Amino acid sequence: MSRIAIIGAGITGVTTAYALARRGFHVTVFERHRYAAMETSFANGGQLSVSNAEVWNRTATVLKGLRWMLTRDAPLLLNPSPSWHKYSWMGEFLRQIPNYRANTVETVRLALAAREHLFSIAEREGIDFDLERRGILHIYRHRKDYDAAAKVNELLREGGLDRHAVGAGEIGRIEPALQGEFHGGFFTPSDCTGDIHKFTRGLALACVRHGVEFRYDTEIASIRQEADARFSIAARSANETRADVFDRLVVCAGARSREFARMLGDHVNVYPVKGYSITVCLDDEASRQAAPWVSLLDDNAKIVTSRLGEDRFRVAGTAEINGFNRDIRADRIAPLVEWTRKLFPAVSTARVIPWAGLRPMMPGMLPRVGEGRRAGVYYNTGHGHLGWTLSAATAESIADTILSGSIRRAGTARAPQDASCVS
Repeated sequence: MSRIAIIGAGITGVTTAYALARRGFHVTVFERHRYAAMETSFANGGQLSVSNAEVWNRTATVLKGLRWMLTRDAPLLLNPSPSWHKYSWMGEFLRQIPNYRANTVETVRLALAAREHLFSIAEREGIDFDLERRGILHIYRHRKDYDAAAKVNELLREGGLDRHAVGAGEIGRIEPALQGEFHGGFFTPSDCTGDIHKFTRGLALACVRHGVEFRYDTEIASIRQEADARFSIAARSANETRADVFDRLVVCAGARSREFARMLGDHVNVYPVKGYSITVCLDDEASRQAAPWVSLLDDNAKIVTSRLGEDRFRVAGTAEINGFNRDIRADRIAPLVEWTRKLFPAVSTARVIPWAGLRPMMPGMLPRVGEGRRAGVYYNTGHGHLGWTLSAATAESIADTILSGSIRRAGTARAPQDASCVS
């Protein structure tokens, strides 16, 4: 079976490596960090959330973004400084507004399939990742926001998701720890949460057992396609620069995918949309008792939560369009801490670990999964805020595409010999 190189050992790269290895391919994964899952797959919101599959391409979202531009702690923040990448991406984002409904429904269907694949992988490989299958509760303080969410709910249900409305009283019964006044909400019992970093690291170990080679601490220096259509990849580690030849290449490089696509003659307009999280360390019994177990999504504040075992509570949110900026800004972390104190006042925030990561987003909010212009080039990237939610399905899809292409090529290669034997 042919040799395949994968660029990137985040959640999409590792799930892709696993899917290809199970189909019999010889897989090598290149990763510039020392371990898997050290960037966007490190400390995200932790939700496996089909219920959060609505794409962002709406006029209402654009208007909110313009209104929030001068508010430093707003849920969506745009740095207006000029950048061709930024404004070309925004232009494509706007052109996708007519596809809002179709893209949302398609995302729901993809997410439902991905969830089943992920559960199967975790069970097959024995991966412990603090999975909590308690559902996700969307909460709304005002009737206007709730009514808007009801319209979104129609699209989610069209895609096949079981998500139902709940009243203010039922919110308290679903998650007794939650404090505050709410008009209503929507509850998705089938959604769940877990630690993406633990899952991805566990799956990387499973990949090694299946024969996958990981080259960590390694930067791609160049990619050249040879006359025989194979790819010569020069990769630089601490001690050497080494070139190897592969039959196929899959780009799963997250926010850097656009850079590698340009090297390969493709336009993959992934933009790094920064998100923030805090991990609240539940060091005392009172905090452990006061923190919620049911995952929450506060739609107005654009904040999500996950309980990661007994002693960690993850709170994440906000979107910042500011290029490849990974700075952890205090004014973006403060709203997450304040939200935690307000809704869970008995939870101590004395020890909070902040983090920022770059979500790799395509303008239409659907990932790029498929072939490039050159034969042998493939992409599985651009999953945005739903990387973990979608990755297990897109990995299966790209692995099937590569497998079918290999079978076709093998058949073509054998054809002359078979014909001469018949004659």
